[in-house]
Amino acid sequence: MCRIHISLFFINRSKFTAFFGPDRNCTQTECKCNSLNTLPFYILHFKINIATYMLSYLNPSLFISALRITLNPSQKYQRIKGFGGAMTDAAAMNILSLSSGAQDQLLRQYFSPDGIEYRFVRVPMASCDFSTRLYTYADTPEDYDLQNFTLAEEDIHMKIPLLQRAQALSAQPLNLFASAWSAPAWLKTNGALIGKGSLKGKPGGKEHKTWAQYYIRFLEEYGKYNLSFWGLTSGNEPTAGEMTNYSFQALGFTPETQRDWIALDLGPGLHSSSFPQTRLMILDDNRLLLPHWAKVVLSDVQAARYVHGIGFHWYLNNIAPPGITLTTTHHLYPEYFLFATEACAGWSPLDRGVRLGSWDRAENYAHDIIEDLNDFVTGWTDWNLALNQDGGPNWVKNFVDSPIIVDSSKDVFYKQPTFYSMAHFSKFLWEGSQRVGVSFSQHTSLEISAYIRSDASAVLIILNRSEEEVQFEVWDQTLGFLPGSAPPHSILTLLWSRR
Repeated sequence: MCRIHISLFFINRSKFTAFFGPDRNCTQTECKCNSLNTLPFYILHFKINIATYMLSYLNPSLFISALRITLNPSQKYQRIKGFGGAMTDAAAMNILSLSSGAQDQLLRQYFSPDGIEYRFVRVPMASCDFSTRLYTYADTPEDYDLQNFTLAEEDIHMKIPLLQRAQALSAQPLNLFASAWSAPAWLKTNGALIGKGSLKGKPGGKEHKTWAQYYIRFLEEYGKYNLSFWGLTSGNEPTAGEMTNYSFQALGFTPETQRDWIALDLGPGLHSSSFPQTRLMILDDNRLLLPHWAKVVLSDVQAARYVHGIGFHWYLNNIAPPGITLTTTHHLYPEYFLFATEACAGWSPLDRGVRLGSWDRAENYAHDIIEDLNDFVTGWTDWNLALNQDGGPNWVKNFVDSPIIVDSSKDVFYKQPTFYSMAHFSKFLWEGSQRVGVSFSQHTSLEISAYIRSDASAVLIILNRSEEEVQFEVWDQTLGFLPGSAPPHSILTLLWSRR
């Protein structure tokens, strides 16, 4: 008989309660609840139970569990890079609308060791739909040398100070990566930031070279504030800029023009700049474009030499099976990492905007992350870090949901179930954790992903979206059996040392 400590981190639909109403007392330094009101929706309260289990090498037939989950650490797959969200203009505005104490509490929830320890932050380069105005950093026409390149007020007074504060709270360096929505209007075929439009001229020409230098100038300007970038994407949703009458900022690329721009302009520009180690991710668009987009870009030696990874978004995933898109791409190009660069709830016209306390959306997050990770993805980035109760601000009224919703009139913020769904991954899957094999004694409705961390701990994340409780036992050959159960509509993380 051997004794081992198992940490069980558990949330389910019935375990959420809400701190709401006039009894909520938030000061500049803390938020506390004078009374606990159970509401028809469930948010905030994360139940953490730490239990000690007895594991033994008894005859497996003595266990009554119908499902056996076997950890196979000899089957090794990709290593995890991390998880995070985006510091959009809207996110920054909402955070800064709170008192300084509430701001600190919100940032701690995301970035500190006491919180869920996000490691990645996506930063839009200039405006996107989650801005209150349209702008770029180089709006002076014909400024091909970018002599008038200037960061915006939104950068200097909002995003940069918050990123600096987040970094100060984090126990490890944050990995920032930038994405641009549109080039300045004077560089584009349609002369506007929105709608169908691409860069004037051809790759290798002055417009394409100026747009590449725009990226480098962005890195230089943020560097003046002691903020360095882990990576860049080649541009947000390039297919949007190929759509007639597209409603907000976009810059059109086909896979062929993106390939050539990287090969002739962006890649050489980064390589000869002060940022040659900055990781470049292609695509940054829906995964249904894979593997075709990757084939076009990465089959070209001149472009591929500058590329490190493939970024993708979660929209329309229901028509883009992960095996066909992600796993196929990984097997074709295993040396390039796959990274989920954007996701949010509330984007569909059939289910639009904020839904406080939505457990379904938490399950959708967990399902998508597990599915991605089980198909060779190395990290997953949520969209806006914080939105208001309308799901904005958003200049085009493209309102969506966020893991944290801010009510500045009451100086409070609400942590949604999606926040805790993210926590199961960002908190326990450290950078460098390696996905390992897991097998089942029979078909199961459970969705499971398994990892070995650098501290020799095993992590097993289990999602049960069914209406039934599922009894199981975990078999780890170094330790023995761990009996457990997944309540209906629950997310569990099991963490144990294998030493």
